[in-house]
Amino acid sequence: MKAQATNGMLKFMRKNKLYYALILPGLLYFLIFQYVPLYGIIIAFKDVAPFDGLRGIFTSEWVGLKHFRAFTGSYYFWEILGNTLLISFYRLLFGFPAPILLALLMNEVRIAAFKKIVQTISYLPHFISMVVMAGLITTVFALDGGIINVLLQKLGINPVYFLGDNNYFRSVLVTSGIWKDVGWGTIVYLAAIAGINSELYEAAVVDGAGKIKQIWHITIPGIMFIVVIMFIFAVGGLLNAGFEQIFLLYSPPVYKVADIIDTYVYRKGMVEMQYSFATAVALFKSFIAMILLLGTNYLAKKLDQEGIW
Repeated sequence: MKAQATNGMLKFMRKNKLYYALILPGLLYFLIFQYVPLYGIIIAFKDVAPFDGLRGIFTSEWVGLKHFRAFTGSYYFWEILGNTLLISFYRLLFGFPAPILLALLMNEVRIAAFKKIVQTISYLPHFISMVVMAGLITTVFALDGGIINVLLQKLGINPVYFLGDNNYFRSVLVTSGIWKDVGWGTIVYLAAIAGINSELYEAAVVDGAGKIKQIWHITIPGIMFIVVIMFIFAVGGLLNAGFEQIFLLYSPPVYKVADIIDTYVYRKGMVEMQYSFATAVALFKSFIAMILLLGTNYLAKKLDQEGIW
């Protein structure tokens, strides 16, 4: 039976060899850049010296959970974890519903030309490099000559250094992140809305349902499956608070509210060359993210919603 199954599989692969050739580059990418490097995780349990090179992965002393204990017992642990969770929570609270609301609004636009213009304008920021975006934000919120502070001065309000003030930095961070990705995030939801049977809307109109009721009773339930899946992914990536954006915008004055796990790993690994410690911190983050992902998927199943598996 096994031989027959193997022969059948080989026959199927030969028949569809062109399709397998198409997915081969993607498979090689994930194999080389995502799976092979996983072996390097072992240095989180060793003491690898900065100049040991690849040999250090195999020859360094095994120290077990030493680096994990050092991180969880450090002075910065709760501050860094708190910043990561708080920034991620703000992104989830305000950033997750934003593309859904924009998709619902776009779906109600009946002037095709206007709809295309809105879509184009909302999509464009996604294609702007994060470095360029950080430059724009720095310019707009600059203390001297920034558009926002110029407007504040016109209103008789003293200029505010938004990117250097602990009270404003997170707000600027989250708002600019939403602005950059909200348009791109609508694509999935617009596609889901397009798949809803139009006869449901026609029946609702006959029954006297207005636009609000149609959205509430037809559109939202119709895309709920994709909303749940996207929410699971969002919670799974909750600890990804946006390293690149924060790294380009933050400075020592706002470390107290902006320093997250990823920026801490960068400083410890790339600047201070504590490779084993940095790997342990990154692995700790991945472990917590896995728990969040599994937990959210389990909760979705319990609520009779579609999960990711």
